[in-house]
Amino acid sequence: MLRNFLRTSRWLARRQIIIAPTICRYWDRNLKFSKIESLTKRMYSSQNIQLSDVDPVIFDKVCNETLESLYEYFEELIDQSPNLKGADVTFSDGVLTIALGPNYGTYVINRQTPNKQIWLSSPTTGPKRYDLVLKDGGYWIYKHDGVTLHQLLQQEISQIAKNIDFKTCAHALV
Repeated sequence: MLRNFLRTSRWLARRQIIIAPTICRYWDRNLKFSKIESLTKRMYSSQNIQLSDVDPVIFDKVCNETLESLYEYFEELIDQSPNLKGADVTFSDGVLTIALGPNYGTYVINRQTPNKQIWLSSPTTGPKRYDLVLKDGGYWIYKHDGVTLHQLLQQEISQIAKNIDFKTCAHALV
């Protein structure tokens, strides 16, 4: 029940509908007001990042540019890295699959058009959902920790290969 409440709260937060404190009061009478207030602040603060309703055409354009530039970058990276000889990169129907071999695992980055997100499945940090922020040329951010898609890839892939620089990719904020 708490899980469904938090999912609904995130949905309400995106639409800036503030009814969580009243729901919390009726949901659990033992919940203190300070806990309600801190819960509300956590739900509605996205670290001063404005997530906007993105036009579907702009979303598709930015998403395609991002995925294509990552595809090209990973192809170059695999060609240049001697420890990634058995690695493979494929990009089809909005799904980018980076198989780095049995030692490093497989990354899957795909477009989620209904949610207007890019989803990443990482062998080290697990699944994450990135929202598009249109300021500064557009970039993808995981709103729960404030880390961008390219920052996370920079951190994780730099442990596998040398001379990594995701700043050159489209819509990167590293």
